[in-house]
Formats: sequence, structure tokens, C-alpha cells
Amino acid sequence: MTTAPADTSPRPTGDLSAEVSANSWATRAEAALAAAGRRSGAARHALLLLLGEQSCALTATEIEQELRARSERPVSRASVYRILDELVGAGVVARVETGQGVVRYERSRDAQGDHHHHLVCDTCGMVMPFADEALERAIDELSERVPLAVSEHEIVLHGACNSCAS
Repeated sequence: MTTAPADTSPRPTGDLSAEVSANSWATRAEAALAAAGRRSGAARHALLLLLGEQSCALTATEIEQELRARSERPVSRASVYRILDELVGAGVVARVETGQGVVRYERSRDAQGDHHHHLVCDTCGMVMPFADEALERAIDELSERVPLAVSEHEIVLHGACNSCAS
């Protein structure tokens, strides 16, 4: 029995589990929109798939540019904003304000608890997600001491990233 030579062709760099998770999130989002009586469309589907793949928030311009790069039939800027407004209104996508005068968008936290906060470099504009269990515990403890039933929170930390700080 002969063994086939090792396959050395290039492989996609994407993580298969992340791709499955992105498709799963997009499928759940589409189902939630359909249950709310919203019609589906190719542009919205492409935008949902894109957001499902992201680890952090994107601006509308970044979303438009990425959708143009992926499709022979580009989505207009007006359509991107219209779709984002619809998705935010339906609770499927969250608006993230990082204090830079630019709104970013990312998938809303879902039942899997995909919750994170944001680090923002005020020099280069880099936005990076972070999660910290100790911070979450501190917020839970604080919520017991304040006269408010805390239902959600968003933390944005500003500073200089390692590249800009050096």
C-alpha cells in the first residue's frame, strides 16, 4: 500500500470552529429577524455573516469596505446603514461608542455569553476586545450596593497601545 504524498497546498488561516460559530450566530440572528416578521435579503445575510466572524466591533465604513471586497455585487453605504439600524432595532447587533466620535457595531451578546469590553488606543485608533472575570465579579458586587438593577454594562478603556507607547 502506498501513501499519498503530504498535502502542502495552502490552507485557509481561519479557524473552522470560529467559522461554524459565525454561521451559527448568523443563522440565529436570521431566525430572530424572521420571527419578528422581517424579510431576509442577500445584503443583510452577508452583513450578518461578516459580523459573526468578528471578535470585536467594526465601523460602518469598515463593514462596507469588507463587504465590497467579498462580493461582485457591492452593498451601498446607505444599505449598510439601513441594515445596521434594522439590526440594532431588532436587538441582534449592538452599537458600541468608543468615545472617538465613531460608532462601531458588533453582534449582541447572546445566550453563549459572548461578552467583552474594549481597549482603545487614542493614538492609532486600534480597538481591541478584552474580558476580565475579576472585573465582571466586581461589577456584580457593585450592582448589589447601588440603587439600580444593573442589566448590562459596557467598559471602554482608553490609552496608548504597546506600539504607540514605545
